[in-house]
Formats: sequence, C-alpha cells, structure tokens
Amino acid sequence: MSVAGFAEANLSRATAAGLDPHEYRRVTAGLASLDDWPDAFVRAGRRHLDLARAAASAVSAGEHHRTAARWFHFAALVPHPDRAPAALAAAEADAAMGRALEVLEPEARRIEGPGFTGRLRGPADAVATVVIVPGMDSGKEEFHAVADTFLRRGAAVFAMDGPGQGALAATTVVRPDYHRVVGDVIDALGVEGIGLVGLSLGGYYAAESAAREPRVRAAVTVSGPFRLDWDALPAFVHDTLTQRAGGAGAARDFARHVDLTDLAPRIAVPLLVVDGGRDVIPGVVNGEPLARLAPRGEYLLVPYADHLLGEAHPDWLPAAADWLMARLGTSGR
Repeated sequence: MSVAGFAEANLSRATAAGLDPHEYRRVTAGLASLDDWPDAFVRAGRRHLDLARAAASAVSAGEHHRTAARWFHFAALVPHPDRAPAALAAAEADAAMGRALEVLEPEARRIEGPGFTGRLRGPADAVATVVIVPGMDSGKEEFHAVADTFLRRGAAVFAMDGPGQGALAATTVVRPDYHRVVGDVIDALGVEGIGLVGLSLGGYYAAESAAREPRVRAAVTVSGPFRLDWDALPAFVHDTLTQRAGGAGAARDFARHVDLTDLAPRIAVPLLVVDGGRDVIPGVVNGEPLARLAPRGEYLLVPYADHLLGEAHPDWLPAAADWLMARLGTSGR
C-alpha cells in the first residue's frame, strides 16, 4: 500500500483517538514511504513534549503530554521485523500518558500484573467497572474517547495492554487464551465482575473471555473478528501478527485459534456486537455470526462506517455505553 493510501485508511482511526486531522495530514503528507512513518510520528510526539515544557499552565502541559502519547502510539502502527523502534515508541507513549494523567486525572492509578499493565480511571465509588481491551496493533493510549464515554456515566475504566500489545509488545507475544489475562485483571482490580469492551482483535479477546471467564457480566465487541483465514489475510496483517506473535509460524497458529464458531454458543452473558458496513478486510469474518450464535447476542451495524467506526462515534458509542451500563445493573449517572 502507498503511504498516501495507508494514511487515508487510518485517518478515521487516528482522529477518533484524538489526533488533530489537520496535523495528521501535515505529518503524513511529507512522507516519501511507509519506512518514514515511525520517525515522523515520533517527531510529532516530541514536538508536543516541547509544547508541554513551554506551556503556561499545568493543564496545558497535561493536554500536550496526552497528545504526545497518541502520536507515539501511532508511530508503532507500521509493522517492522525489528521490534526495538516500536518498543521505544510504546514506552514514550506510556510515559507521556502517565505524565498527562498525573496532572489531568491525579486519581488515576497504574495497575500491573502477570501479562498486563494499564491505568484505572474514575471515581472510587464507581457504579461499575469497565475494562477496555485493545487490538492487534493497538494499546491503552488509543481509546480514550471510548473510556471517557463510560467515565461520564459513572463507571471506573481500566484501559489495558495485554500480551503483545502496547507497552508489552516488545517483551510478550499475543495469546489466544486471553481470558486468563482478563481473570488476572479482575483479581488485581478487586471487583466481583466487569463489563468488557473489545476493539478490533480485542473484540475476539472480549468474546473469548465472555465465554470462559465467569466474572465477565456483559461485553461489547467493536469490529471484532469472528474468524480469521490466514491465507486470505492481507500482507499488513501478516506482518503485524508475525511481529506481535514472535514469528511467522506462531502467527499462523494464533490466527488458526481466532474462530468463535464453537465458543459463541457458550457466551451466556449479554453481548453487543458492533460492526461497520464498510469494514471489509480480506480473510476476516465480521461479527454478525457471533451475534447470531451467542444466546444473548445483539447486533448493531452502521452501514457507512469503516473498521473501528471512528468516523461514526455518535451512531454507536453512546448507545453501546448505555447498553453496557444497563446490563451491569446501572443506567449510569
């Protein structure tokens, strides 16, 4: 794919994550090839660190640190066999978001355990706890718009990196039995049950966890795969999974496990499956079969939305948040 095509394909995702579309276009317009992507995005992130240092108020500094974290996160979007640059970018994203939350949300807490790390945001007397699970090339710095939607409804929100994701991408590999990680997260949070929101490959993780971890009370999947066909997947997905799995053989084996045919009927809890009608990735079966096979599954299709539905938040995000909060026993605040 050309650099212009790749930039356009990821525009809605980047802007939904909080990057300014005009700045995004300025940064990507100057790229000669995708090889230049990581360095350009890191430079953009460091420019916001400079702005943070020059800011006249702590709030402005925190906002620039938060923006820097998002640029660093997207620097790792282009897969490369050398995991070091992506690891450095993820570490910078993690550090910048930490500095942002120290100022903007000082009550936020870092929580870590075997195979996961993340930050818990929200009130101590939260009406419910929601865990946000990222996808194949994503991480906890990306989905703040989703998290904020639940925070406004009185929930505590734990945005996490799991194996092969975000800050852990350089030291761990993806695993299909993600419910074991979710179980460790619930233990660390000290709650009796959670709601799950899984995005992209995180949608598979959320569905798999809903089938196997009894403390998951309800789940929402967004652009999650029902099944992967390795031979039909595009080169970008091959390369990314190969990097995140630690090798081509491991990636192929991982993709073979991403199949919810047998697990979907075992999901006893309420499940909302959200898809974009323009989300067409070769080798990926979208979520309609999951909603149909899950005993309490519901399906929400936004016909004109793409992968992750970043260009259509009003058409699904408030409704999905209300749906999940109601299934967790509260209508939100």
